[in-house]
Amino acid sequence: MRTRGMRSSVAAVTAMTAVAALAAVSGCTIQTADQAGRSPAAGAPAPAGRSPGGPDDSGGSGGSGGSGGSGGSGGSGDGKSSERSESAGQPASRVLWSSGDRGMEVRELQARLRQVQWLFQGPTGTYDASTTAAVRGFQGKRGLPQTGSTDSVTWQRLLGMTREPGKWDLYASGGQPAARPDPRCTTGRVLCISKTSRTLRWMIDGRTVSTMEVRFGTEYTPTREGVFEVYFKSRHHVSTLYDSPMPYAMFFSGGQAVHYSENFAATGYYGGSHGCVNVRDEGKISALFSQVRNGDKVVVYW
Repeated sequence: MRTRGMRSSVAAVTAMTAVAALAAVSGCTIQTADQAGRSPAAGAPAPAGRSPGGPDDSGGSGGSGGSGGSGGSGGSGDGKSSERSESAGQPASRVLWSSGDRGMEVRELQARLRQVQWLFQGPTGTYDASTTAAVRGFQGKRGLPQTGSTDSVTWQRLLGMTREPGKWDLYASGGQPAARPDPRCTTGRVLCISKTSRTLRWMIDGRTVSTMEVRFGTEYTPTREGVFEVYFKSRHHVSTLYDSPMPYAMFFSGGQAVHYSENFAATGYYGGSHGCVNVRDEGKISALFSQVRNGDKVVVYW
């Protein structure tokens, strides 16, 4: 005959057995919450560019949990990622980009290296010596093989520590394609200036003579849009309002002019003007200045 206490014990054992069986069938496991406090669904892939363990900001390769990439080095981080991956039955990391490569993917790599302050120029879209040095430094800081080439492990680590670059992160130092000319630019002699692509086309009778990257005024000192004319040129102009040099100045609207900017050449699109149209390439604006005449049309448009 079973007492009330015996029945309670049997019920408890039965309940625990049922919970254990459900856990085994469901594949229950502890999931680490993401940065927003949400836990990923069981079996769901990690967000693009990130390993399940998340980025490693400590500078090491991350204890027993791996380095943060799909072909991570794991363990104590002695830098022997390829041998360790192969011995663990995982594919060795593969080289994605290296010295001499060109293209948008290289441009994105450079933009992300700028975010973590391993690169301070560009992006240019060319895997040059400074990019190689930046990658080598990034790898060494994290206990990865210092090859200077970007392999899949290095790339995953960098993705995990950076955000997706915007358009003007990718073209912070120029190189963007020029926008289609405004219809008002197709006749006569015109400085055709697009705010959308941040470029200037020097056009004569619908033909593009030259193009160059430009920068505009900030939110509080915007560059005016519309159709204007060059009314004054000054090769060695100095602003009387801001006491700053404005070489190769071609004035078209009040105190606003197209001119060379040493600051734009040095910092790219991480700054702005007081309303003028800045040009970063001194050679190109020097040639432009010699060709433009007073009375030539200026079109500033979106």
